[in-house]
Amino acid sequence: MAVRHRLVQASPRSVWAVLADPDSYVKWVVGPSQVTPERGRWPEVGAAIHYEVCLGPVRLTNETVVRRCEEGTLLELEAKAGQLGTARIAVELRPWGEDCLVIVDEHPLRGPGGMLHNAGVELIIQLRHRAMLARLAELCEARDGTDGGRRRGTPARHGAARTEPGAGRA
Repeated sequence: MAVRHRLVQASPRSVWAVLADPDSYVKWVVGPSQVTPERGRWPEVGAAIHYEVCLGPVRLTNETVVRRCEEGTLLELEAKAGQLGTARIAVELRPWGEDCLVIVDEHPLRGPGGMLHNAGVELIIQLRHRAMLARLAELCEARDGTDGGRRRGTPARHGAARTEPGAGRA
């Protein structure tokens, strides 16, 4: 089971706004392109989006369905990858001071993807999640008004003053 987390320097509200926008899906999820709504209103339970995943010259048409939604805190998705089967992807948001701790938990549900799940596949999923969480953080921090890991308008700390041992002693 691939679980990864990242502290996003944006409010949970800003992170949720990105997750709840189906047009932003291709901007933060690694792999899909050309997302189109299939049914329902994203991210309500049962809503689905269609997209393509390109693996070299191969184009796969996939679908992701919302299976559980607790507005502002939890989005559980089922990604359907055709003959490869399906996977459950849960994105949990936790307030962390002014920021948001994002936890992604993904594991196979149906099909050969579950049988092929091993340490090598787990590593690929972890690398994908790292990139996905970095993209999500970038989108959310831009939306929430942070810049380079600090809130806009907050002075940057350029080299805090250091004192050498024994400095200032007579």
